[in-house]
Amino acid sequence: MRVLIAGYQHETNTFAPTRADWAAFTRGDSFPPFMRGDEMRTRLSGVNIPIGGFMDAARSRGWQLLPSAWAGAIPSAHVTQEAFERIALEILTDVKRGGFDAVYLDLHGAAVAEHVDDTEGELLARIRSVVGRDIPIVASLDLHANVTQRMLAESDGLVAYREYPHTDMAATGERAAELLARRVRGGQKLPTAMHRIPFLIPINAQCTRLEPARGVYDRLALLEEASGVMLSFAPGFPAADFAECGPLVWGHGAGAPEAVTRLAREIEALRPKWASEILDPVQAVQRAMGIAHRASRPVVIADTQDNPGAGADSNTTGMLHALSQQEAGRRFPGRVALGLLYDPAAAQAAHAVGVGGGFDAALGLAVPTFTGALSDAPLVGRATVSHLSDGRVTLTGPMMKGLTVALGPCARVAIDGIEVLITSGKKQLLDRELYRFLGIEPETMKILVNKSSVHFRADFDGIAEEILVAKAAGPMAADPADLPWTKLPAEMARCP
Repeated sequence: MRVLIAGYQHETNTFAPTRADWAAFTRGDSFPPFMRGDEMRTRLSGVNIPIGGFMDAARSRGWQLLPSAWAGAIPSAHVTQEAFERIALEILTDVKRGGFDAVYLDLHGAAVAEHVDDTEGELLARIRSVVGRDIPIVASLDLHANVTQRMLAESDGLVAYREYPHTDMAATGERAAELLARRVRGGQKLPTAMHRIPFLIPINAQCTRLEPARGVYDRLALLEEASGVMLSFAPGFPAADFAECGPLVWGHGAGAPEAVTRLAREIEALRPKWASEILDPVQAVQRAMGIAHRASRPVVIADTQDNPGAGADSNTTGMLHALSQQEAGRRFPGRVALGLLYDPAAAQAAHAVGVGGGFDAALGLAVPTFTGALSDAPLVGRATVSHLSDGRVTLTGPMMKGLTVALGPCARVAIDGIEVLITSGKKQLLDRELYRFLGIEPETMKILVNKSSVHFRADFDGIAEEILVAKAAGPMAADPADLPWTKLPAEMARCP
């Protein structure tokens, strides 16, 4: 069987300040840069992303792969019309050439463009209009997908991650290959059922290492085994202002209606538990300092509302100010660190003076938040350069093992006793290598502040004395009920 493969990955926070233009898909700072054809085989094989897993599974089945194009950009506000249309054109051009028996797409499922709310549904519909109903189309989706009726209608099957942090991305690509094989064996689209959960689930509460999410996915696996239905549950990305934002349960197979309904009812019954403790910045620092005083392992604080993996720009300073005001760096000199702070100007200044040099810094930026107000002002002070890097880092943790990111000129500077990791590219701090490349061994630190929400847990759970979640002013709402919704049905915005 000949399978055309392609990918389009973007998680859109429609309340965020920065849009994803074509350059965002070609930079390759946080995601691999846009690529076509055989380059996909060489650069994406062996990486923990869905298309890597699908390619491995396809080869083991003897399928022939026809690579088209793959595009991914770090989460942000809307994908620009130009960027989406360029990506769609690249893929559709190959689709129109034909010569294949099936299509696999590596999609996110929560991408919103300036001109199209449901871009994955739009892309699937355009492909379907070319290939007709006889050629199967399957896609893998992120756990944070906002799955729409159109996506399910225009595809032959969708399958989503089951782990957050997303350590099962390649495994999801393998499941997509199994779904395609079932569709081909049956000769027609499998019976499909869906059930929308009538409330939003905050990002931090979606972590599958914690309850109730862990138990839900355990139950999903048991139901799937018992029913023979391929089941998925996407809690959704709760910061996309369009009508179908939110959680969805769906399944493919003869027993799909019953299995989907049973799982959805269990999820809805847990509604009061879909929440998590979130501290203000000063509370988080004070608690971390109290724990760190007696601990032999670092306390990790998630700076969740400035998470570049959820549409923020990784440049706000609320946590920096809290660390400085509470004198955390002076209490534990050289053993308090924050990263990654996106500040190309400060990185350039650090490279200009060199290691050991000092400069008058104004770190970070006051940016518009989802409330309309600005975040905290830059942290001003004398910064001393501790370490420099060209920003090329190969990740070794469970999330994206083997992926090399290019963050441009980077620096580690000390200010008020705090080690601040500054980059010229945006990347969620989800891997310990993102400390090590600037000379910090995270295991030896007292307090680590990670600009991330949940993904960091994959590589930090094992070294952390305790993990705290802080809510400093930023573009990503920890509580979706705080967002100024305009298109979402009012009843959906009422979170747990």
